[in-house]
Amino acid sequence: MNAQDQLTSTSAVELRRLIGTREISPVELLEACIARIEAYNPAINAITATCFERARKEARVAEQAVLRNEPLGLLHGLPLGVKDLEATEGLLTTYGSPLFRNHVPASDNVLVARLRAAGAIVVGKTNIPEMGAGANSRNAVWGATGNPFNPNLNAGGSSGGSAAALAADFLPVCTGSDTGGSLRIPAAKCGVVGFRPSPGIVPNSRKLLGWTPISVVGPMGRTVADTCLQLAASAGVSVTDPLSYAVDAESFRLPPHVDLSTLRVGYTEDFGCCAVDDGIRRVFRGKIAAMRHLFKRCDEVRFDLGDVHRCFDVLRAESFVAGLHDAYQRDPDALGPNTRANYEMGAKMSLADSSWAQAEQNRILQRFQQAYHQYDLILSPTTPVSPFAWTSLYAGTINGEEQENYYRWLALTYVVTLTTHPAISLPCGTDEAGMPFGLQVTGPFRGDLETLAAAQGMETAFAASPVLRRPVPDLARIVPATPALRSIVTAPPGDGPGVQAGGVSAV
Repeated sequence: MNAQDQLTSTSAVELRRLIGTREISPVELLEACIARIEAYNPAINAITATCFERARKEARVAEQAVLRNEPLGLLHGLPLGVKDLEATEGLLTTYGSPLFRNHVPASDNVLVARLRAAGAIVVGKTNIPEMGAGANSRNAVWGATGNPFNPNLNAGGSSGGSAAALAADFLPVCTGSDTGGSLRIPAAKCGVVGFRPSPGIVPNSRKLLGWTPISVVGPMGRTVADTCLQLAASAGVSVTDPLSYAVDAESFRLPPHVDLSTLRVGYTEDFGCCAVDDGIRRVFRGKIAAMRHLFKRCDEVRFDLGDVHRCFDVLRAESFVAGLHDAYQRDPDALGPNTRANYEMGAKMSLADSSWAQAEQNRILQRFQQAYHQYDLILSPTTPVSPFAWTSLYAGTINGEEQENYYRWLALTYVVTLTTHPAISLPCGTDEAGMPFGLQVTGPFRGDLETLAAAQGMETAFAASPVLRRPVPDLARIVPATPALRSIVTAPPGDGPGVQAGGVSAV
């Protein structure tokens, strides 16, 4: 491993320490990240629009701040990738849709503004499905994101570009968001960490239905500590999200130590209602066998949660109707198949459907609590299938069973979404295909700090086990995808990532 690759593979927490002690420069770190992106992004397509020249200017300013002994933010000098659903000042933000092919926001949204205020340096955007719909990060503007372990396979979504960029050591900090699993699923498929916080911990300033708890923004990282660092820089109240509230953001930076041997852990393969591939079930049982000695107890738990699928259908569709009404009325054909399907499903629903779903979500929450009378954490697989070819828009069948719609295969994560409990996907070795396996750890109601603390303890314990430790891709041996990852782009934006115009990518 050369010096630049060694630098880019270093954790965000350690990089921030090295910047603060003047052992590395923000300029040096940025150039290492840019070099790695330029070398390997063509094979993975995780990074879309870039602002390298602006980032270089900001890195030089960050370097001078260190030399002048100025107070430094939590993320000072750390290169940042921003999910393409988040408005980013002066940088092309397409939402993965041809409708926004030329959209350059005039200001950052709350999440991006907070991360930049903490010292992070925006380097570029990370790829998503159109409008964040689905768990395969491909769209007609930028093409598809390939998995860093095998670019012919998908990286998950909707935060797939962020997860792939972290796994490939392009950037130490990347943002994510989650409705039905968009933080957790790509983290699982790429072998990184994705944390879905409780609603309101991090303000989500872009959701039109401000009072819904199903859509959150949150952090990703290569480690739990890196994830906590971003959370500490972004948590706290904002009037832009009526569910947000004041929190001790600094407390997330260093979760308390947890003795795993005191924890009562329950586990489930499917929450009693999710389709899961037989191979994933076998792998999950093997992982549980390899870790159960870590805990005070580790028991299988059975659930009867109610009509989780219809409930999620309605609540998800409401959000899409709110967000896409104007675009659909202008030109339904301008929307991709997933996005349009969500809108049309919601447009057919009634007030009776909506009121039932709101009430059913509360019933699901109450049923879910029964497990926490006996257990501190619930473990499950994060995804029901191994990464599949990115050319397939979604997992249409599981164990030969046809899935009802394009997102039904996400049930393992959207069941947890409905409970509003915090949940984290931890890298947990590999599956039978040699691809990353993600373990979903669901904590107690509003127990974000407890969940992170337990996850950090588990991560440390897993590192000693060949069966459980985080896998790392070898990009030196990567083979380009066939067909090319940008083959579905109908009209490429300029020359693609890295084309500079006034400090940002041209379109």
